[in-house]
Amino acid sequence: MTVFKKRKEEAKKAEVKKAKALKARLKQAAKLPIMNLLDMLDSSMDGFDETHVEEQMEMFGENVLTSKQPDNVWKRLFDAFINPFSLILIILVVISYFTDVVLMPDKKQDWTTIIIISIMVISSGLLRFIQENRSSKAAEKLNEMIENTTRVKRKGKVATEVPINEIVVGDIVYLAAGDMIPADMRLFQTKDLFIQQSSLTGESAPVEKFADHEQDDKPTIEYENLVFMGSDVVSGSAIGIVVAVGDETLIGSISQEIQEKEETSFEKGMNHVSWILIRFMLAMVPIVFFINGFSKGDFVHALMFAISIAVGLTPEMLPMITTTCLAKGAYQMSKQKVIVKNVNSIQNFGAMDILCTDKTGTITQDKVVLQYNLDVNGNEDDRVLRHGFLNSYYQTGLKNFIDIAIINKTQEKEMFEDIVDRYEKVDEIPFDFNRRRMSVVVKDHQGKVQLITKGAVEEILHICTYVELDGQVMKLHEDMKDRVVQVVDRLNKEGMRVIAVAQKTNPKDVDAFGVQDEQEMVLIGYLAFLDPPKPTMKAAIEALHYYGVNVKVLTGDNDVVTQAICKQVGMDVQDILLGSDLENMSDEQIKDKVDTVDIYAKLSPQQKSRLVRLMKEKGHAVGFMGDGINDALAMNQADIGISVDTAVDIAKESADIILLEKDLMVLEKGILEGRKTYGNMMKYVKITASSNFGNMFSVLIASAFLPFLPMDPVQLILLNLVYDLSCTAIPWDHMDPEYLLKPRRWQADGISSFMKYFGPISSIFDILTYILLYFVICPMVCNGLMYHQISDPSMQLLYVAVFQTGWLIESMCTQTFVIWLMRTSKIPFIQSRPSAILMSLTTISVLFIIALPYTPLASYFELTGLPVIYFAWMFGLMFLYFVGVSIMKKIYIRKYGELL
Repeated sequence: MTVFKKRKEEAKKAEVKKAKALKARLKQAAKLPIMNLLDMLDSSMDGFDETHVEEQMEMFGENVLTSKQPDNVWKRLFDAFINPFSLILIILVVISYFTDVVLMPDKKQDWTTIIIISIMVISSGLLRFIQENRSSKAAEKLNEMIENTTRVKRKGKVATEVPINEIVVGDIVYLAAGDMIPADMRLFQTKDLFIQQSSLTGESAPVEKFADHEQDDKPTIEYENLVFMGSDVVSGSAIGIVVAVGDETLIGSISQEIQEKEETSFEKGMNHVSWILIRFMLAMVPIVFFINGFSKGDFVHALMFAISIAVGLTPEMLPMITTTCLAKGAYQMSKQKVIVKNVNSIQNFGAMDILCTDKTGTITQDKVVLQYNLDVNGNEDDRVLRHGFLNSYYQTGLKNFIDIAIINKTQEKEMFEDIVDRYEKVDEIPFDFNRRRMSVVVKDHQGKVQLITKGAVEEILHICTYVELDGQVMKLHEDMKDRVVQVVDRLNKEGMRVIAVAQKTNPKDVDAFGVQDEQEMVLIGYLAFLDPPKPTMKAAIEALHYYGVNVKVLTGDNDVVTQAICKQVGMDVQDILLGSDLENMSDEQIKDKVDTVDIYAKLSPQQKSRLVRLMKEKGHAVGFMGDGINDALAMNQADIGISVDTAVDIAKESADIILLEKDLMVLEKGILEGRKTYGNMMKYVKITASSNFGNMFSVLIASAFLPFLPMDPVQLILLNLVYDLSCTAIPWDHMDPEYLLKPRRWQADGISSFMKYFGPISSIFDILTYILLYFVICPMVCNGLMYHQISDPSMQLLYVAVFQTGWLIESMCTQTFVIWLMRTSKIPFIQSRPSAILMSLTTISVLFIIALPYTPLASYFELTGLPVIYFAWMFGLMFLYFVGVSIMKKIYIRKYGELL
């Protein structure tokens, strides 16, 4: 194990130990009487003075979540230029400097090779730097923490507002509805306190918290007298003592675990591709060097030529083409109101074959709505809604999420004004947690008085003597109670939270009512609530399945609710695994299940992360979509983290992509952009690798048999530069619709087979061009003489110039032609056309090389004009080349299933 890996392992163990210590401290705080806890934290009910605050902050740290700092501009600049291909070119520049400048007399020094290679490196690096710098700025804005304050008791003062980052362990904090929990706290006084902690647990409904100290041992998050940073107060009030702050909190421990991003499938694939191409180059270059050195007797010139071969075999524009493809994808996504924080994630989008998603806030709307207002038989009944509305509207306590849902539904049905105009409030019996119900008394314009009660079903049944059934009031017998329970159970299994509604007409002729009046009431029906799925979710899942992406739900919520929601969006809900099941399963057992089970419920953040890791180990490219703290670990572990709507800060920090609108059909567009990006990158990699390999193999053969170099080093480098510049249009090329139908992962092994099949085709036509030039065209220009028959040095130079010019033009034409031919598995130009920009730029590049021998630059590159007959011959060769490549395409597709 390396020193780096050892340190990383040690740091990981330290984090685990720290997390265990935190959980132990929180559990201890939950079980201790409050005075004992105050003593343990060296605090008191009077709060701290300023000196003690500073001491506590020095001991336990500031109440701030530390996050990984973004790379500075110099680090990003360094990373943009330092990659395997750029390093090779930089090494070649250094070697060229010594061979072409240092070791040469002043009059023979040649900077051309150095300048051209440097242009390649600089243009590729700068484009990559510019795009990643833009993405980084967007990410920095997203990672800003929200500033907030909270009420704290400090010695000698009344409770005052202080910034959250100034909270210390032992502080006495006051909480009210709408407050954000500023730290992990133990409660010692509560009043009707409901906490929304879905971002931590995945539970859609708020949970009730109490002040009593707990004795039973349970998971930390389940203690009813503990509240945690990252949660919010929905209703009620409380006072608590701070037990942990900053990185020591539960959310802080999760934040620390996401600092190191896992290597994604895209990064692994790019590295694999890079080293395959580098190995080809390292194998070919020494062979070329030694063959030319021994056959020509000039090892310095042979080294220069070998350097040119190395440049020719190096797809130096791969980083630039890759970055351009990714940047184009990011730009297209920005039109869909999507922020792409990490441009590499665009390709991962296309590679993704499993999308894991949280339920609450991702599949669902993360808000409770009134789904049904039903009579006792389970039939829709607006009278039940009217009574529920009167109860919720006229109660004076803080309206919770159920009251708001009832009022909203009444407004939707346009019943609001009518009901309010007809009734006035007489009295109310407030809610308390022992009764688990609340009542209001109202009177209509005719003087009719009603006591209306709503609450937990079992509590309402307890106070009801009668039931209203089909418009008739009758005794509530046991069989009817059983029938009520059956209806409620059915609704519960559909993932709904159910409360019952009862009423009593003209209860008594007094103005003051109490709990004793909640008796002999009439059960009239139920109100069923649901956190419903987003409207686009079903269509989004269908679209994902169409494109070969399997959707899996990983949630902290309970299994009944999860199954009900998943059924509504069209998922298979037959098989489900719970967090408790996973605890008793080995990694191998879970791997056997991940392909068949689509729903996982009651999961901890660590279990979500474990599932994602095991899916990746099984060979899947995994995306994770979530918006809560409990999703951050899994999002960080995934190949692509996707956050939706208004996620918590840690979820945003973990995400690679953030959707700014609730239209989840953007996922489909992202997948298509990712696959287009991959397809265009593979066009460059495969076509360039095979074409370069074929050309360099041809050079190797020519070097062994020709009495001169088939192409000057500077010509070879010029050819490579012009070709690579024409390839910069590839990111804007079209992809065939059929290609986009399945996930696309980097498969470096396919590059080797592609080179073996198509490289020799290129070599065959290069050799035919050699024969044409050496035995026909060159003698035609040199008075019918072959090279070995010529004694005049100037005539020999002309012979060589004609040959090198002819092969330069043929090489540029075939390399461009192969782009047009092999960019699609269909018949080019008839069934599939290149984009206008690709067609234009490649055509301009070919025309530039053809025209170059007839310009003043010709003498500098040692080129010369060619007879017209050569172009007629070349046209014939290009036609044969088209036929040969088309036949090989069919053979290749038949063997491997697809071209790219």
